[in-house]
Amino acid sequence: MYALTKTMTNYLPSNRHLAGLLVVFMGSLFCLWLNASLNSWTNGRIVGLSSLTLAILLGMIVGNTIYPRVAERLHVGVTFAKGQILRLAIMFYGFKLTLTQVSSVGMPAIMTDALVLTSTFLLTYWLGTKWLKVDKKTTLLIGSGASICGAAAVIAAEPVVKAEAHKVTIAVATVVVFGTIAMLLYPCLYQLGWLQPWLNAQQYGIYTGSTIHEVAQVVVAGNAVGSDVGDTAVVTKMIRVMMLAPFLLVLSFALTKGDDDGSDKPSLINRMQQVKVPWFAFIFILVVVLHTWVPMSDSFEHSMVVLDDVLLTMAMFALGLTTHLGAIKQAGIKPLILGAIMFGWLIIGGGLINIGISLI
Repeated sequence: MYALTKTMTNYLPSNRHLAGLLVVFMGSLFCLWLNASLNSWTNGRIVGLSSLTLAILLGMIVGNTIYPRVAERLHVGVTFAKGQILRLAIMFYGFKLTLTQVSSVGMPAIMTDALVLTSTFLLTYWLGTKWLKVDKKTTLLIGSGASICGAAAVIAAEPVVKAEAHKVTIAVATVVVFGTIAMLLYPCLYQLGWLQPWLNAQQYGIYTGSTIHEVAQVVVAGNAVGSDVGDTAVVTKMIRVMMLAPFLLVLSFALTKGDDDGSDKPSLINRMQQVKVPWFAFIFILVVVLHTWVPMSDSFEHSMVVLDDVLLTMAMFALGLTTHLGAIKQAGIKPLILGAIMFGWLIIGGGLINIGISLI
């Protein structure tokens, strides 16, 4: 009971957090407004651009110019936004999904998502650490973003991986670059007839949802073929999002080492005792269940979705503020090469997995 009370208290900001949180909040509102305005000004021609992308870019600009002068005063609140606010955002993400949507696409989508997630993450880890010699934490973050749900997965994995801000930014950059390319490439491949011999429209939706990085990018790539296809793609994508919770638990276990305390306990038990369970990810699934079974008004659901968008954007803006360009430059080109290789795997390997599942 004491531990639960202490955990809940950690999510309540104090007076010393307010200045930093206010700056992050104002930055997030500006990014949300700018994203909506850009779509309006260009009549939707700027597609797939999200407030999360704008938040990290604007945050980096401010973080490498103005922010260092006031960092001492704002640091506590900005760190709170990267930690507790991020976890709250992942919890509220559940208001964007229901179990009914999951059941509507059936087992093929679930099996495809599971295989794509597992193969993509393991391949990323092997190539990154064994072949390209990329920093382990950066590799884990890139693998999380490519295999699950883009930037949201990267920042959700950060507390488990305990990575520095610039490594998170590098991983997010691979999501933005290659996810955007995929968003534009997939509809072209389908319209040109290159995918149609193997995948019908419904299967193309599953392919899109199981292999493209960001939810916003999936929306664009799916609806470019048809609204029904877009719905299938988004639901398939959201199933991948639901897999975030068990993924983080397994990742936490894999990164935990047993104590060499001379006891007779097996190392496995020691590791299980030390695993830091990502409760925020499991609360996300609980919210999905409640969203499915508990009657909610449309206005309440809309408010929760808007709140989640604000919280996620705040976390990304805070991340940008604490990202130093010098650290990114020092990381070199290898993380981008890794991201590019995994982009190719998602297109080809993910395509083969989709075709294989469709033949069962």
